[in-house]
Amino acid sequence: MLQEPGRALDLDGANRYGQQLFFANMHFQRRKTRRLKPANGWKTPGGWGRPGPPPKKLALAEWVQPVLVDVPPDPEMVRQKALIENSELTRYCAAIVGEHAERFGWSKRQRNDVIRSLRLLQTLRDSPTAKIRASDVLQLPRYDGNIVSTIDVLEAAGLLIEDRPRPIEAYFTKKAAGLPPTMREQLEVWMTILLDGATIAPRQRARDPLTIRIRIRSVVPAVTAWAEAGHQSLAEITAAQVRAALPENGSQRVLAEQGLRSLFKTLKARKLIFANPTRGMKGTRQNSNVPMPLDTALVREKLNSPQPVIALAVALVAFHALTAKQVSELLLTDIADGRLTLDGRSIPLADPVRERLARWLDYRQTKWPNTQNPHLIINQRSAPRLMAANRTYPWQQGGIRPQKLREDRILAEVHATGGDARRISDLFGLGIESTNRYLDTLEHPDLARVRDDVPGTSTPT
Repeated sequence: MLQEPGRALDLDGANRYGQQLFFANMHFQRRKTRRLKPANGWKTPGGWGRPGPPPKKLALAEWVQPVLVDVPPDPEMVRQKALIENSELTRYCAAIVGEHAERFGWSKRQRNDVIRSLRLLQTLRDSPTAKIRASDVLQLPRYDGNIVSTIDVLEAAGLLIEDRPRPIEAYFTKKAAGLPPTMREQLEVWMTILLDGATIAPRQRARDPLTIRIRIRSVVPAVTAWAEAGHQSLAEITAAQVRAALPENGSQRVLAEQGLRSLFKTLKARKLIFANPTRGMKGTRQNSNVPMPLDTALVREKLNSPQPVIALAVALVAFHALTAKQVSELLLTDIADGRLTLDGRSIPLADPVRERLARWLDYRQTKWPNTQNPHLIINQRSAPRLMAANRTYPWQQGGIRPQKLREDRILAEVHATGGDARRISDLFGLGIESTNRYLDTLEHPDLARVRDDVPGTSTPT
């Protein structure tokens, strides 16, 4: 059957004197004309800035001339040029800078630093119409520029190319640098699943970056030893080699067993190895350490610290045994009418905690009156944003470890109650194993002084 160009098949005419057969999905379809896309441009944020005509849209280049010789510019010349040059990038982002400054309570100095950083970027980048990579913004400190706030402005303007590696990825790259390509690719699959999780069978939840860092650190010595022995892939590793690579004893052996078991299990599930050499291998039981009390004079000194943030953080842990993560993630709305709502529990705050809380809130309001950060504890870096402060803040400045302080509080409660497991578990949100770890200290001879110092808990004679 003939078909005229530009016309559909006449099926009725074809079937008039017989049956015409066709291959499936071979019917002619007229190609649709593609609509012209609008020119690439920077979206103008509506409703921001002073009234007047919107800023002119600037076309973004699809292609950038590669650099033939990478010669870093003279820092002093860049600084001088950024002081006098007002680029289109600066004019376009001026309204966004003003909106961020008003919303997050930026100081005049911080606002000027961001504007100056935008001028530096316009001066440094190769093409005046190209988007800006986050890795290029990280180079601004050598020219006295701002990083975090500048990235926030560029992201709000739609001009940022996010190419910064996550800290755990940089750590993995450093540890796996000398491994064979096949081994490195297998480790990358494992790390990616730990970091992002897996939605296909076998499914897996994403892990905390700190947990992933411990896993990587525990398996790298064994994998490096296998690579030095001439192995190119983890598919060549046997169960005997896994046992030989494990440390003799201690917590390092337990961590290595957990890391290698996770590694080979993931690779076997993704069919990257033939057999799991850790299958059926018995794990080493970890010997838990005995929690010990802190020096009372040290705790009292930190509770009376002249810095309100240190005094509050120490009080929250010393009286209510919060973790460092819980302290950093507390919101202002979590505390109301003298009670702290945490993980579904309503905790009445102790009077010393209330006093230090009031002192910190007064200091917070005076130091950052326009901040919109909803977190209870903030610092200079997090105040002009909505993120939480670092988990190590303010413990590094205070010179005290929150985990040791938390153990001291739980230990005192265990000896004060005579080892009431149900009360300890409900009061501090502990599991059975964690509760038993503290209950085992009741008969420890080194902790007798703790029991004698608490009224009603001394050993009967």
